[in-house]
Amino acid sequence: MNITGLDHIVFTVRDMERTCDFYRRILGMEIATFGDDRRALTFGNQKINLHQAGNEITPNARAAGPGTADVCFVTDTPIDDVLATLGEFLVEIELGPMPQTGARGAMTSVYFRDPDENLVEIARYDDE
Repeated sequence: MNITGLDHIVFTVRDMERTCDFYRRILGMEIATFGDDRRALTFGNQKINLHQAGNEITPNARAAGPGTADVCFVTDTPIDDVLATLGEFLVEIELGPMPQTGARGAMTSVYFRDPDENLVEIARYDDE
């Protein structure tokens, strides 16, 4: 078997509208509706499918729930600009900027929480 990429992940959310608004306004993701009125956050050629807590789509993770995700998004935006945008929307920085190691090497990361308390990391590779 040869895994070539990641297509999508799933977040279980308390408030679908609040989550969509957060990721659209602050991180610039698009909101997609598909299937039986399902929602997803799209960016690049990936997506995050959203499941409403208490009404999860099956199959799903055994312990699916709001606040159980820990995700890192890669940006080509300078970290100072990321910090400025987060500050503009009063997003509290939990950690960073700080050096980290990603799949491709050295990067600088900033950590914060989304409305469901998922840990969100925004990282920029140092060679960009």
